[in-house]
Amino acid sequence: MPDHHYDERETRPMAARDAEIAARLPAAVAAAMRAPAQAVRLAGVDPAAVTDRAALARLPLLRKSDLPAMQAEAPPFGGLFAAPPGAFPRLFASPGPIHEPQPAGSDPWRMARALHAAGFRAGDVVLNTFGYHMTPGGWIMDSGARALGCAVIPAGPGGTAQQLDLIAHYRPAAYCGTPDFLKILLDAADAAGRPADSLRKAMVSGAAFPPSLQAELASRGVDAFQCYATAELGCVAYETSVREGLVVNEGIVVEIVRPGTGDPVPEGEIGEVVVSVLDPQHPILRLALGDLSGVMPGASPCGRTNTRILGWRGRADQTAKVRGMFVRPEQVAVVARRHPELRRLRLVVTRNGEQDAMTLRAEAPEPTPGLDAAVAESLHAVTRLRGAVELVPLGALPADGKVIADERPAG
Repeated sequence: MPDHHYDERETRPMAARDAEIAARLPAAVAAAMRAPAQAVRLAGVDPAAVTDRAALARLPLLRKSDLPAMQAEAPPFGGLFAAPPGAFPRLFASPGPIHEPQPAGSDPWRMARALHAAGFRAGDVVLNTFGYHMTPGGWIMDSGARALGCAVIPAGPGGTAQQLDLIAHYRPAAYCGTPDFLKILLDAADAAGRPADSLRKAMVSGAAFPPSLQAELASRGVDAFQCYATAELGCVAYETSVREGLVVNEGIVVEIVRPGTGDPVPEGEIGEVVVSVLDPQHPILRLALGDLSGVMPGASPCGRTNTRILGWRGRADQTAKVRGMFVRPEQVAVVARRHPELRRLRLVVTRNGEQDAMTLRAEAPEPTPGLDAAVAESLHAVTRLRGAVELVPLGALPADGKVIADERPAG
């Protein structure tokens, strides 16, 4: 169980935090405006006048959903950073595709604080099952754990049998990955009579973590905490020992805005999550993520004084995160173009046995043998995720414009 705070910044008065934000905002805005796309977006803004949250809220939104098109038009980063690609230590490509540079520093995505709140400590051995290939998920957790002094097994996703070999050999105390895969590992260990009892704490992200799954993992001896993180921003907010919402990370400014307007909503109201990172070397101002959440009143009983947000409450658009990967309507459109014999398509995302599941329902007026298997392979190639395919008659799907139907329970 976590037993103390990471540093004094977590428990300082909110006024002190706001003063730091005010002091850092002008430099962050000025740095952003040195990039060509940002100069256009922020034309007419005086960086010296952006000195509080209200002034920040008057800047235009940058939508995550617009990044793929921006980057395709102006490679590699859509003109959002002044530094060239060679100035960054690592370069990534996430589904979308969205291309992200790694910020500088030993903990560039600010993950150490969240892992510390989950009980990770120097000397722990950490099994990290997030992917290291092309996408930054594995590196985000890896850098945070090593900043704490942990040893990291860079296992990556999949390969259950080999993962069990690693657990038996290194006896890791901690796990990083999706909650679904943690359950898969524990189930496989039980079925095979393999030891996995060394795992006692976990940081999970990238998939739904309902109370039922949290309780099951706890009953099996694993104290699992969740964090809200993205490839572009790193750790935005994280769970603490009291498990009352997610505490916003230090160095991050979170707004909850009314979808479609960018205007902040009152405390407690659900809106779209907008995040700013005030790093002059890697400035991100008012990135609208498309996720829905809300601000919780008051401070956390754990003693941390920063803003708390609710867990995930759905999407402001039709993008869905499935098993840690974003799936977008544009990707469904790519599948449709590969199979012109199909008509309307709808990707349905559900939960099955505490795991994310997806089924692509596709209207096929004259289905040919093997078409469903071919479409399933296209779905996997485009999204990097396996899903079922259900071919339905013409007219079986509603003409309501919905391409992705996320039917998982919120929370």
